[in-house]
Amino acid sequence: MPTILSPARSSHDKPDGVRPRYKDLFDRMRDPDPVAADAAFDAVLFDREGAIPDLIECLDRSKKDTVLRFLCVQLLGFSGSKLALPALAAALEDKEPSVRAEACRSLEDLKAHDAVSSLRTHLDDLDPEVRLAAAEAILAIEGKGGHDDSDADL
Repeated sequence: MPTILSPARSSHDKPDGVRPRYKDLFDRMRDPDPVAADAAFDAVLFDREGAIPDLIECLDRSKKDTVLRFLCVQLLGFSGSKLALPALAAALEDKEPSVRAEACRSLEDLKAHDAVSSLRTHLDDLDPEVRLAAAEAILAIEGKGGHDDSDADL
């Protein structure tokens, strides 16, 4: 069984909850001022792998805040770290379609080959955005996306 589906926590997880710095940043990511919200998002983004335990904890704790769950999933995908894979696999089952679709895109960003079978189950999702995101992720991960990053045509 692929490790991506394992619910076990990594050694990076912080059992006491979100560190104060990240709690403040997560709160500011919901600021009505888009400049403040973007600055907070960028601060978490800059930390990459260092923010993963707090992003996972925030994702687990923000059951009633769809926007914050979406942002956490997006940041996990931008982290560039395989440590984010179990949380992203779990986010594929989120009740909100936008979060599930973003989980597909984040798994694509991380080129999560172990997630392809999980992504395939979402090709039949009730939401068309999720189905499209899953299909695009599978194609990109398997190298069939049709996007050529080479400079051959330039």
